[in-house]
Amino acid sequence: MNGSKEANGIECGGDAAKHFGFASGYRNLNHGSFGTYPKEIRSLVHHYQEEAEARPDPWIRYEYPRLLDESRAAVAKYINAPPSTIVLIPNATTGLNTVLHNLVYQPGDAIIYFATIYGACEKTVDYICETTPATSHKIDFTYPISDSTLLSLFETAIYHLKSSGKNPKLAIFDTIVSLPGVRMPFEQLTALCKQHSLLSCIDGAHGVGHIPLDLSKLDPDFFFSNAHKWLYTPRACAVFYVPERNQHLIRSTLPTSHGFIPAPVEGKVVDNPLPPSGKSDFVTNFQFVGTMDNSPYLCVAAALEWRSRVTWKGKRGEEAIEAYILPLARESGRIVASALETEVMENAEGTLGKCNFSNVRLPLSYAEVAGSDRGKAVKIAQWIAKVLVEEYDTFIAIIFYAEAWWVRLSAQVYLTSQDFEWAAGVLKEVCVRVGKGEWER
Repeated sequence: MNGSKEANGIECGGDAAKHFGFASGYRNLNHGSFGTYPKEIRSLVHHYQEEAEARPDPWIRYEYPRLLDESRAAVAKYINAPPSTIVLIPNATTGLNTVLHNLVYQPGDAIIYFATIYGACEKTVDYICETTPATSHKIDFTYPISDSTLLSLFETAIYHLKSSGKNPKLAIFDTIVSLPGVRMPFEQLTALCKQHSLLSCIDGAHGVGHIPLDLSKLDPDFFFSNAHKWLYTPRACAVFYVPERNQHLIRSTLPTSHGFIPAPVEGKVVDNPLPPSGKSDFVTNFQFVGTMDNSPYLCVAAALEWRSRVTWKGKRGEEAIEAYILPLARESGRIVASALETEVMENAEGTLGKCNFSNVRLPLSYAEVAGSDRGKAVKIAQWIAKVLVEEYDTFIAIIFYAEAWWVRLSAQVYLTSQDFEWAAGVLKEVCVRVGKGEWER
């Protein structure tokens, strides 16, 4: 892929790679798991940490809330949401936990979710069902399937629950599934939630900075998204969106902190020791959630400014990033699938790959290599991952899915097609080693 660098711009590819702090020789092919951020933003987060240590109380009590509001406003503008609906939290898992732990459940209430839910989120659903009257309904399916089939399965689940006397209270679904890395029809799922009077809870862990988002148009009931993955903020930083109509449902942060407003009890008063904010109860609640290093929250505007300088083929900013990464993701899949003589995971409509991931099947036989033993198959995936780290100085996300091994490739502004040509050769070599039984030694 070729482009031309604009004046004062950061050209995608080799030029952009210089802005990141990777060790010499390390290829970061798994941006999707933990993200990373430019070196100049690292300097900024260190600056905020130094400010906090120079004058701890004035910083935490007065300066930090002002800067936090600026970050909230910046990301609110970026995703087209009112600032009053946006707060910052550590990560998407915290977002789901905050929603599920705040809702009040009655006997018969059901939580709907899909088979590809993130593992930590499914465990959160399990915990809620163990400790409250809520039950869960899992929609089983296997990719690749069409969006229309997925939407039909969702409506069928709603009808089934209602006909059995249950109340579908909330549906959890992704913008982009983690593993395999595919795009869900979250816009249509949100619309169906409205149509059937369910609360929509969108896990946008791979959302902000990954795909264009307009939350005012989408209008979900709850939405959370990591900023430290695709937006280039330091870890940990995530966006939590709750429209004003639902903010009364989110009474407590996790953990509960000074902003919580208890139900009135005669004679009992618990004062908030922090300076009054003059903001809504929702925003005030999330402004201080225990003592922790919130410096990453303050780097949102800087991350957006860095993105605005990225260039590619006459485009700049968000347009340049999208014009570079999305085609690179598709190209990465073609390169690796061709070398391995396998295929890229995609449905007939081509909607799964409308994101910055590409999923490629490894040329390994479940029956021949693992004896159709799922436990052995998982061990093989773990062996491959460890070998990639220890012997090839890289990491590629691997999943055993639908009786096959798949690798999830993450495209980014600092990568080029040459990186994926290298990855293809490495994966081919490692698969040969698996076939020879090295994983058992």
